[in-house]
Amino acid sequence: MKLKLDSIILYVQNVERLKIFYTEILKLKVLEEDLPVWVLLSAGMFKIGLHKMGEAYAAQIKEGYKFDNNTKLIFEIENDIHKIRTYLLEQGVAMREIKTYDGYGYLLCDGEDPEGNVFQLKQQKYVL
Repeated sequence: MKLKLDSIILYVQNVERLKIFYTEILKLKVLEEDLPVWVLLSAGMFKIGLHKMGEAYAAQIKEGYKFDNNTKLIFEIENDIHKIRTYLLEQGVAMREIKTYDGYGYLLCDGEDPEGNVFQLKQQKYVL
């Protein structure tokens, strides 16, 4: 069996708010849209679906709650990670410091979308 990742779906509280974040801030393109329930975004070789969570589950969540989950979306970038981090901070996005590891060829920087879903920017280190 050969598997190929096609899409990831995030179940979210507010599809419209996250659509704005992912399209206006992170510059992803909309492929499908059925607001307020569904948006499918192009993220390079795979897609990210934003699906409104079920009402029974949503009714249990307090206003302003941010999710604490173990999933991270990783976006490889070619542009300067320092400039992109600065831009995102100016847009009010929660961003952590840039980091790397010995022997690892990438710079990394984690951030959070408005509902607390973690994403990471990953830029290849340049050898001069």
